[in-house]
Amino acid sequence: MSDYAVKNLMEIDDSAGDRPQEARFSRKYLGSETLGISHFRYPPGFRASDGHHHEVQEEAYVVISGGGRIRLDDEVVDLHLWDVVRVAPAVVRGFEADDEGLEIIAVGGPKPEGGDGVLDAARWAEEPES
Repeated sequence: MSDYAVKNLMEIDDSAGDRPQEARFSRKYLGSETLGISHFRYPPGFRASDGHHHEVQEEAYVVISGGGRIRLDDEVVDLHLWDVVRVAPAVVRGFEADDEGLEIIAVGGPKPEGGDGVLDAARWAEEPES
């Protein structure tokens, strides 16, 4: 394996399937065991109907276009262009796009064999209590 890799995120197939957002994951193309870089694009007004957390993988998200909100467990935080959010593995997270949509780059740490993402259904079903 080479000591470096180059891959254009927009040349990676969208893995979102029938969902309204776009999702591109580069880890396998980069041959990295300790670093994952992903691209997500959410259309205007999108709100995740669920969230996810990880068993061991810490993540950071960088807003590269648009804005919106991120739900972190029971707290909701506004997101603006160039904001960076670090999220510990156990924190449930989900995204909501504003009227311009939301585009983010996600950076993840080492990924256990078979992955460690856990879906948390209906995390956005209700507004958190103030």
